[in-house]
Amino acid sequence: MNSFLINLLQTALDTLLDVAPIILTLFFFQYVVLKQSINHIGRVFMGLSFVISGLTLFLVGLNEAIFPLGDTMARQLTDPEFLYGSQPHTYLWYDYGWVYLFGFLIGFSTTLAEPALIAVASKAQDISGGAISAFGLRIAVALGVAIGVAIGCFRIVTGGPLWEYIVVAYILVIVQTFYAPKMIIPLAYDSGGVTTSTVTVPLLAALGLGLASTIPGRSPMIDGFGLIAFASVFPILSVLSYAKTAEVLKNRQRSQDELNSASKE
Repeated sequence: MNSFLINLLQTALDTLLDVAPIILTLFFFQYVVLKQSINHIGRVFMGLSFVISGLTLFLVGLNEAIFPLGDTMARQLTDPEFLYGSQPHTYLWYDYGWVYLFGFLIGFSTTLAEPALIAVASKAQDISGGAISAFGLRIAVALGVAIGVAIGCFRIVTGGPLWEYIVVAYILVIVQTFYAPKMIIPLAYDSGGVTTSTVTVPLLAALGLGLASTIPGRSPMIDGFGLIAFASVFPILSVLSYAKTAEVLKNRQRSQDELNSASKE
């Protein structure tokens, strides 16, 4: 218990030191540059205390639960006894099907729960007047992350070069950008950024490091990182595809309605 309290206090101190430059910058511009006082200063300090407390508890929670859990899941899913029992076996990429499925599902579920994505999707729906569905956008982004994480797990298993996957993915993004509806392009690019936030990043980092630590011939430093890159680029692809598909279906429905109207006349 004492070690936990010491860890909590140390994390709180580190968090305060990390947040201090932000606070100093805000107060400097408010009082020195703008020369304006801050309304409800008591509430501001209370909010800052909540921020520091929340970040402290979040970081402690990551170290105590998320990182160990992700590492444990990765080790269990790649355990030879789980894959093929006690029989000696030379493992190939298709022997790790459960790893790919776990990566897909954890990528999908964590993205749906991502607060940043929920906020962006809600704003996009409000600004577009309902033309962009908040739930549809979240599903599209979540599918992109899920596919990206599954492919990222495949890369760790096979040991392929990270840059080849990322280059190919961004080439596809550039090609899709030319054909996607103009309204969705900025939102699609932003969607790749909001997925790599408080919920998704810790789990993906733990999963990648756990896989690289347990799969023979893989280095945690070289192969363990990179899943977050996949979680950033593939949502762009999925949102652009979602928008293009919706546009095609809408045009097809419009053409069908025009044909029906013409036949009635």
